[in-house]
Amino acid sequence: MTARKKARTREAIIARVNGRELPLRNHAERALSDYFTSLNGHRPARLYDLVLREVEEPPFRVVLDYAQGNQSRAADILGINRGTLRKKLKQFGLAGS
Repeated sequence: MTARKKARTREAIIARVNGRELPLRNHAERALSDYFTSLNGHRPARLYDLVLREVEEPPFRVVLDYAQGNQSRAADILGINRGTLRKKLKQFGLAGS
């Protein structure tokens, strides 16, 4: 696989829903639209913090599982160093994983 194709593959995070391929971005947009709909006139508060809490942790959990607990491999897949990975795992309560 060429470097260009690898880059495209990494950028094209795709999820399957109802037989269609939808980019992760579309899922995030839909979730945010649903969030605003569910407010029923209430003001949103600290939306940025909410999004970070909800979106940042799952990749660490999924990648660590994919890497079968191998932190060096997980850090490489995520494109971060092992120290950052360990800090984030502790932050998310995944340090014992």
